[in-house]
Amino acid sequence: MWVCGLSAKDISQKIGVNRGTVYRWIRRWQREDAVERRTFHNGYLPTSSEGDTSSASDSHTQIAMTSACGTDYLQTFYNPTLDFGQEWAAWGVALFEVTVDSRDANLTQTEISLAVTKAQRLRQVSGCVTVVVVSDDITFLTDFAECSLEGRLLVWSTRLLAVTRLPLLQLQQLMRSHWTFSMMNAVFLVLNEKSNLHSFSMYVNLPYSVSGAKIVEIGAWSKARGLHLLNLPLFPEKFNNFYRASVNVTALPYKPFWSVAEEQSGNNSGVSSYTGSDVILLRAIAGALNFTINVLPVATWDQVTSLVMERTSFVAAVTHKVLPQRCLLYDFTYVYIQGSISFAMATPSFISNWESLVDPLTTEVWVAIFVVLLMVPPCLFMISRPEDDILTIADSAEIAVGTLLGQGTKKQLPERSSSRLLLVTWLVFAFIVSNVYRGNLTAALTLPKYPARPETLEQLVKVVDKVTMPTYGEKFKQFFKQSDSEVYQTLSNIMELVAFSADGLRQAAEKKQAYIDGRQYLQQVIADNFTLVDGSTQLYIGREGIAPGPNAWPIPHDAPYKPQFDKLMMSIVEAGLYEKWINDMILIAKDDSRRRQRKELETRLVVAAQSAPDTSGNQALTLLHMQGPLMIVAMGLSSSMIVFITELLLQLYKKGTA
Repeated sequence: MWVCGLSAKDISQKIGVNRGTVYRWIRRWQREDAVERRTFHNGYLPTSSEGDTSSASDSHTQIAMTSACGTDYLQTFYNPTLDFGQEWAAWGVALFEVTVDSRDANLTQTEISLAVTKAQRLRQVSGCVTVVVVSDDITFLTDFAECSLEGRLLVWSTRLLAVTRLPLLQLQQLMRSHWTFSMMNAVFLVLNEKSNLHSFSMYVNLPYSVSGAKIVEIGAWSKARGLHLLNLPLFPEKFNNFYRASVNVTALPYKPFWSVAEEQSGNNSGVSSYTGSDVILLRAIAGALNFTINVLPVATWDQVTSLVMERTSFVAAVTHKVLPQRCLLYDFTYVYIQGSISFAMATPSFISNWESLVDPLTTEVWVAIFVVLLMVPPCLFMISRPEDDILTIADSAEIAVGTLLGQGTKKQLPERSSSRLLLVTWLVFAFIVSNVYRGNLTAALTLPKYPARPETLEQLVKVVDKVTMPTYGEKFKQFFKQSDSEVYQTLSNIMELVAFSADGLRQAAEKKQAYIDGRQYLQQVIADNFTLVDGSTQLYIGREGIAPGPNAWPIPHDAPYKPQFDKLMMSIVEAGLYEKWINDMILIAKDDSRRRQRKELETRLVVAAQSAPDTSGNQALTLLHMQGPLMIVAMGLSSSMIVFITELLLQLYKKGTA
């Protein structure tokens, strides 16, 4: 038509499309000399090239899915004169027709699954999508509900319009029994048989209302009167208010995020009271959305997330790190904390051995003192004039070493001014060095010195024999194994899973092992169980995080209530409340641990006071502190004995030869 001379305006009016679509067809024809279509299982969608997308992604895309028996009156519902060909493509509509085979249900389900897969790809590249499903076959609608859920066709922003002629009772049972129709943004148009395809009643399932879950009629549509709505909008919000309904959640104790505070007794026997930063966050969300919390009993972390995947639990309300392997199984809420898993190891005890004799001074200082000590005797011997025969080289060495060790000498000192100036300089040097050494030696013997400890992941994998992690660490192990880093691959090879975190922490405290978990969790557990009365800890947390990244709550794929949860979580986090809740939990744990251990210490002191006399005074040095001096004495005695035996043997040998 354009080649024949018609304008874009005339073409748009003639075929019933907007002028922009006509211009896109013209540009595509000028580039490719053809206007091709991409086939989608008996439906069409315009192709895209060189960044020019079809009208499906430009504004609003409609995906029509129908069984063979519903095609005719789907066409009548939209436009009695509309052809399911090029004109549908121009309107941004894709049609998928599935043949229902009553003899082979698996074949029908396979065809529906393929159609849903293609429709889901179209939904991903479209800004706004409405899915229209047309069928009178309840088996087809049931299979569509299951396949659309498995194939992730629908999100809350995707509107589902199901057109059918099923009886109302049968329709109500269908809507209540499938997540797609009951929880998602779905509306049913039910044909009134007496209206001869010209009148529809509109029904929607409200999972939460004042009177509980119910199916309500929200309006009607007819060719004569058009759309007529009652008290609700066409696609009403379902999750802004839960009307005090009970919402299932799953979690396991994971301090400071989630912990069991106490077991209530009496009439409430068996009901647990929960505390923690994530518990406070969940209660805040529950208060805003007006629902009550029902914590489902679980025994393992796999059960926590498996119930979410089954949609039995609405959310796993305890922090989980967002990993690619986990995103394949479930979605996540708003990232409310940037967390990191870290490692905990036994705090090394202080050391005091023979090296404490040389620790007060650095290696460079010792070398400098030794060089000066070698230079002073020759200089003193040369300045004292060897011809005077006052000092020998041995006497000069004895004076230098003796004064350095704080000893006097009986040797006659030279009277020359140059010799006295050299001696005064040496005495000042020896005085400063000896006093500095004595002071640092006292500190080295009495104050604890901790050996070097691993602080980074690279140091960790070189030192430990094994790294443990809870059962949910299997995903982390796979994640580390797929890394290109040799350090992470080594970590994956030495990682083992333990059933309980207490076992992993105990092994880390007793053996050459490390335990990996969330940093905040490790801080809380160490504060609870591994903090001494003086504030020191039996375990320490490495300075470097192992896998820093976002943390969120697991929720089912494409959960329709995710926008409400995300909005509230973002408001709480940006207000700084969540960070304060975590810090408060850790401080409370430290105070409780110190108070508990202080009571235990007082009890032990009372028992010790009854069985042992009271001692007072400064702390005495132990054999551990005095290892260095004792080793020097032992080495000196051994050397003197060896020299004595050698001299004795030489003397006997000389007498024998004489």
